[in-house]
Amino acid sequence: MNFLQPIGRILLAFLGAAGRMTLFTISGVSHCFRPPFYFRIIGRQMVDIGYYSLPVVGLTAIFAGMVLALQSYTGFARFSAEGAIANVVVLSITRELGPVLAGLMVAGRIGASLAAEIGTMRVTEQIDALTTLSTNPMKYLVAPRLIAGVLMFPVLVLIADVIGVFGGYLVAVYKLDFNATNYLKSTYEFLRAEDVNSGLIKAAVFGFIVTLMGCYHGYNSKGGAQGVGTATTNAVVSASILILCLDYVLTELLFIK
Repeated sequence: MNFLQPIGRILLAFLGAAGRMTLFTISGVSHCFRPPFYFRIIGRQMVDIGYYSLPVVGLTAIFAGMVLALQSYTGFARFSAEGAIANVVVLSITRELGPVLAGLMVAGRIGASLAAEIGTMRVTEQIDALTTLSTNPMKYLVAPRLIAGVLMFPVLVLIADVIGVFGGYLVAVYKLDFNATNYLKSTYEFLRAEDVNSGLIKAAVFGFIVTLMGCYHGYNSKGGAQGVGTATTNAVVSASILILCLDYVLTELLFIK
């Protein structure tokens, strides 16, 4: 029976971590809807998450659109279906690549930043000082970041969609000699509101996941500078994995017929 002991330890550790994560999530979400609200902190986090992430998201989106158009042309040319490139590019960007790539890029930037910032506050006992000053750390540190993440991620993804489709347009028109008017017309006629809305729903969920993972791992970090580094790594890895897992779940829910 000794071989069952490691399995039991792993299972108990997983259940304990899941329970702590659930309690942290419930506490953080509840503080998002209860006053007082720190609007100045929320605004600062919205600028940090949204505005300062635009260069990374924009570069990722435009090259993703360009590569997608080029690869689609290579594949569709084998059975004379080059005219479907505009449809494939706009659907792939709005439904899938825009939210997922933006989520992964911002997870590397914002998730690590939040974990490092809050983790440093934890190991230097600044969070304990907030409690001493009768300020709830969940209300002051976690809730504003969750709100900012949920609000700004859809904006980032919407911009990424436009830039990604524009990248595909550049390759199709100037590299593959497509007619610009026909390409834009095909894109406009094929795109539907539900395609964009599904991407924005994914973006809001991914924004919540990225900020939650950054706050959770930073808030529970310990062990000095090494603990902060570990928390930063765990925040990025866990956010990236959850984004990919939830991407399938949300796609199943949104597009099941």
